[in-house]
Amino acid sequence: MSTTTTEQVRMDRLLFGDNQFFGVNHMSEEKARAQAMKFQDIDVVQAVLDDAYDEGVTTFMCTTHDRIALVADHVRANPARYPDMTFYPCMPYAHKYANAMTEDGPLGAIKRFLPDEGFLDAALRGSRSLATKDIEGIVTLLIDSEMKMFAGLRTPVIFLQNVVVDLLLGLGFNEAFLIFHDHVRARYGAEPGFITMNTPALLDVLDGLGIVNPVVCSNINKVGFRMSGGMEAYRRMLAEREFRAIAMSVFASGAIEPREAIEWVCAQPNIESIVFGASSRRNIAGTKALVDQYWVR
Repeated sequence: MSTTTTEQVRMDRLLFGDNQFFGVNHMSEEKARAQAMKFQDIDVVQAVLDDAYDEGVTTFMCTTHDRIALVADHVRANPARYPDMTFYPCMPYAHKYANAMTEDGPLGAIKRFLPDEGFLDAALRGSRSLATKDIEGIVTLLIDSEMKMFAGLRTPVIFLQNVVVDLLLGLGFNEAFLIFHDHVRARYGAEPGFITMNTPALLDVLDGLGIVNPVVCSNINKVGFRMSGGMEAYRRMLAEREFRAIAMSVFASGAIEPREAIEWVCAQPNIESIVFGASSRRNIAGTKALVDQYWVR
């Protein structure tokens, strides 16, 4: 059971996501390719982030993709420009490990990702964990390697990606959730968050582990797009369960008109934040205006 506690973070109503920067679109491969091409230049990515920041959307919920490290470097180098910039890292980003092995070889990849606590100390920590099959040691080392790019930046919530969360749920490897939860709190003073495609199943597991009022990000939208378990299960969950919900895919990848989508999701109980992606300042400003209009509680 979890015993570590920390003060609850106040999350912004609106969080800016990064799917559009890496060609993720669940409805159109053509749009996904166009977005991937558009955002190959990191300066174009940064310009959109600047637009979001200047519109008052100052929390960036992002993967640990290599190119996000460039964004983190830019923010670190310009503290006066981004006094309120906050990152919500989402880990792991598996492709970067495969790419590092190809580009740098095994030893180079290890050097690239080990946390800055001394290469030898970290390497020994990892070696001991592997040799003794110490799952906790391996998992915590991987978390620390993912967090390396955010050193010195504000990261009050740290997420475990849905590809891992839902795999762990399927395998029944519940201990891993507790390892992630306790390490994020103890080492980073942050709240652990979980992204999932099946919130009802995840909440049952987290309750059983003694993880109270968790931050959970999942698809929540008017048409039930990619909401495993069905709309009725989500309605009951939002009304009855104790957790802090972040709604993603609120527009159902463009299937719902923005005003209708935002009005509906803002009317649901227990929604603490909405995460969205956009490629233009006009769309960012439009979404923020709708949230400001309909979020009345």
